[in-house]
Amino acid sequence: MKVSIVTTVLNEEKTIDAFLDSVAGQIKKPDEVIVVDGGSVDWTVEKMQKKWLDNLNLRIIIEPGANRSQGRNIGAKKATGEILAFTDAGCILDKNWLQEITKPFSDPKVKLVSGYYKGKAKNTFEKCVIPYVLVMPDKVNPNNFYPASRSMAIRKEVFWQFGGFPENFSDNEDFVFAQRLISGGIKPFFAQKAIVEWLPRSNLHDFWKMIFRFARGDAMAGLRKLKVASVYTRYLFFLFLFFYFLFFHQNFYLKVLFFSFFLYLVWSIVKNYRYVRQLKAFFWLPVLQITSDFAVMIGSLKGCYHKIKNEKNSSTSFRNHC
Repeated sequence: MKVSIVTTVLNEEKTIDAFLDSVAGQIKKPDEVIVVDGGSVDWTVEKMQKKWLDNLNLRIIIEPGANRSQGRNIGAKKATGEILAFTDAGCILDKNWLQEITKPFSDPKVKLVSGYYKGKAKNTFEKCVIPYVLVMPDKVNPNNFYPASRSMAIRKEVFWQFGGFPENFSDNEDFVFAQRLISGGIKPFFAQKAIVEWLPRSNLHDFWKMIFRFARGDAMAGLRKLKVASVYTRYLFFLFLFFYFLFFHQNFYLKVLFFSFFLYLVWSIVKNYRYVRQLKAFFWLPVLQITSDFAVMIGSLKGCYHKIKNEKNSSTSFRNHC
């Protein structure tokens, strides 16, 4: 079976060399590597053009303005392989990744393979970011591990049978696509040894943006409603009690309330410190918890607004058409 690696890039000049080197270093060589650039304004394309490697059939497609879903679908259309292996340019592939993620397809019943991913951190902050974004090894359920675009492979005919990545989503398109596949009866095979290393966000602003975009996309797709509701509930309940105790001068209960909030911050350390084990994590884990909570709430509101707006526009367009 021919295998095509498909990925998208946008302003990846800092990571593209390491990514392509990891692709070229695969034990199992891909038949082709298709990289779709969405309109980089840095040196990404120039670096790729200079990176022609003897053992890498690299095809670069320039599509200015294409989001990640559109870029992956464009790459899939150009691909000649029966198997499409997707990953992200912000990752570094283990040398056995392609071999492990395509091995299950020797069974004709396997249509979709989920690979694994782990964080590659340079400092304490990045180590603290990882458990807020990735599924940590001790929480992996092999029977229910959704494929993510960082590390997944799929038969091309199945990919197009389900319409490819949803092009109206560009923040959480892989999760939406995975939901569609699983709802359609396609069970993913979990290849635990098909590992890519993900490069975490390196500052609080970029972390905020990432969580905000994930939450906005989930809200637009109508996903993770219970999780978002739980975040809203804890903060609204806190605010209600705060103003209630403040209005009635219940100073003792105000102190109890703030102590409860302190315990919430302690919980953010307890649940994730074992993945970091550095003193600075006592500061960063609570900061990331609060940042993540507010990014989820604001992003969800933004996503709900867009969803209602889109539904209203669709309804208006339908009435005008009729």
